[in-house]
Amino acid sequence: MADPSSYRPRPGEIPDSPGVYRFRDEHRRVIYVGKAKSLRQRLANYFQDLANLHPRTRTMVTTAASVEWTVVSTEVEALQLEYSWIKEYDPRFNVKYRDDKSYPYLAVTMNEEFPRVQVMRGHKKKGVRYFGPYAHAWAIRDTVDLLLRVFPVRTCSAGVFKNAARTGRPCLLGYIGKCSAPCVGRISPEDHRELAEEFCDFMAGRTGAYLRRLEKQMMEAAEEMEYERAARLRDDIEALRKAMEKNAVVLADATDADLIAVAEDELEAAVQIFHVRGGRVRGQRGWVTDKVEEITTGALVEHALQQLYGEETGDAVPKEVLVPALPELVEPVQEWLTVRRGANVSLRIPQRGDKKALMETVQRNAQQALALHKTKRASDLTTRSRALEEIAEALGLDSAPLRIECYDISHLQGDDVVASMVVFEDGLQRKSEYRRFQIKGFAGQDDVRSMHEVITRRFRRYLAEKEKTGEWTDGSGPEDALTDGDGTLTGTDEITNALKDDDGRPKKFAYPPQLVVVDGGQPQVAAARRALDELGIDDIAVCGLAKRLEEVWLPGDDDPVVLPRTSEGLYLLQRVRDEAHRFAITYQRTKRAKRFRAGPLDDVPGLGETRKQALIKHFGSVKRLRSATIEQIQEVPGIGRKTAETIAAALAQAAPAAPAVNTATGEIIDDEEPDTTAGSSGEPVTAGLPDERRGQER
Repeated sequence: MADPSSYRPRPGEIPDSPGVYRFRDEHRRVIYVGKAKSLRQRLANYFQDLANLHPRTRTMVTTAASVEWTVVSTEVEALQLEYSWIKEYDPRFNVKYRDDKSYPYLAVTMNEEFPRVQVMRGHKKKGVRYFGPYAHAWAIRDTVDLLLRVFPVRTCSAGVFKNAARTGRPCLLGYIGKCSAPCVGRISPEDHRELAEEFCDFMAGRTGAYLRRLEKQMMEAAEEMEYERAARLRDDIEALRKAMEKNAVVLADATDADLIAVAEDELEAAVQIFHVRGGRVRGQRGWVTDKVEEITTGALVEHALQQLYGEETGDAVPKEVLVPALPELVEPVQEWLTVRRGANVSLRIPQRGDKKALMETVQRNAQQALALHKTKRASDLTTRSRALEEIAEALGLDSAPLRIECYDISHLQGDDVVASMVVFEDGLQRKSEYRRFQIKGFAGQDDVRSMHEVITRRFRRYLAEKEKTGEWTDGSGPEDALTDGDGTLTGTDEITNALKDDDGRPKKFAYPPQLVVVDGGQPQVAAARRALDELGIDDIAVCGLAKRLEEVWLPGDDDPVVLPRTSEGLYLLQRVRDEAHRFAITYQRTKRAKRFRAGPLDDVPGLGETRKQALIKHFGSVKRLRSATIEQIQEVPGIGRKTAETIAAALAQAAPAAPAVNTATGEIIDDEEPDTTAGSSGEPVTAGLPDERRGQER
């Protein structure tokens, strides 16, 4: 491991101009390539105190043994040179996208005397027109089969073509009219190439003019009473329309665009691309990458653009590229795309309309691709075993932690403080054993104190259950399995699973984990360890995972345990932590929504949701209902005298709600507005929370 100060350039050596730099290791291998608008400012960031660097950047600069740079005149040249060097050196610390599978393309070999239509994979060849990529090869064959009726272009291999030319007999497609049979001279090379050009134009999205021309020819043939020719043209039009229907219109203005979406976590990112031509989705592809360096979403997008268009020219680069985040230096990237296309290219974030809606679809595909990638990785038995062994080794455990419990605290500025407990056994989720807690020991925001309370309550139940023989104690029932001894709900929504275990017996807290993981750093870990010590439990290991730098903290240690970025053990701990966070915040949002929807009518016994909505609809607001007489309340359908008296009494006892305030203007909103908090239909008032308040939810 090298000291960065040993190869740091002397002051004044680094030029203050655009350029590309390379870090090399002791064996002179290039391990990182980057570009900068100012080489001096960018490289200075790498040679600061190591404690201030991101762990991944710290690993890179300590692995490197030298740095060198090349000055260029413009930022566009820097972008081009960076792409060339990444392709040439394949640096280990650069973001490298890998296809999640090999995508097939529809290819037309315009570089041959008789162009051929075929399915192609792998690297693109010069002189070949490509369309796609497609998700499946059969989708290409279905499309080609429909189009060959109208564009009978050659599809046979070179061997079949030569054999047909030698024997003077075309293949089967030539006999049934799905090939113009250039092998036997039925069509000249010039006419066959023109046919291939028309096929390419149609696939490129220029369909309207061609269809109109065929319709005109059909009408002319009908007027001239050439009914067989008119029928053949009619069938050709139907075949083309059927081929077009296989790709639904997603953008009504016949836009040519590529939409790029990114889903990411701390270690990996998935990129999905939709290729839209003529307003229709013509292809889709996806990549997954390890985030070897500290990188923003905009930088991920920039690297994706480099890989996607680095070797493309002309129409392969669309007029419009829609992305979720713009690169830091958007103008050079846009200029680089314009140079590759030979015409202006728009690089932007969609804001509204069909394009934004389609971008949301692409984003969902990216999220699903990342989840699928993680699921495949987590489902592998060997990988899970290695992950548990790495955790045991890193934490100094005697054996692999076959049962891991993770705890997380969630609240909104100290309100609705809740906690979650998730369970992983053998590296897999065991959702039937998840638990939820309400923090009732104190009010306000204190994550450390909350963690101490949750651990204490969970393991106090463990000790109590441990003393039992397996039967319910006197005075308790199965419903206690869903509470924490004090009436607090701790079970999942699946009541049946929560009440009974796999063998049919009541579920308990009697099965202890080998490892307790808390979401947080030293304070949370110390609180969890203190809770266990107070209960006399010393055979359960505790650790914390701090989200900011993905550091693993152990009780009493001043320095964290830093697992390698590629460690399967770290990956498993992250999955456990993220699942606990998801479960906690889902419960917290549910509680908050119920609290916001609560109103004075909720306390009226026997008054259901239907009659509450009828009351609000009739009077317009709770204020008007409160001032109504019993006779007026009785006018509401379904409300009798006794119910009206109960409603009036309940509203008289309930204190009037504080006036609503518009957080943007400070204006007091008229109390005559319909009161959605009273149990009426409509959206809960969570939408009225200030943005800064919603941003502090955790």
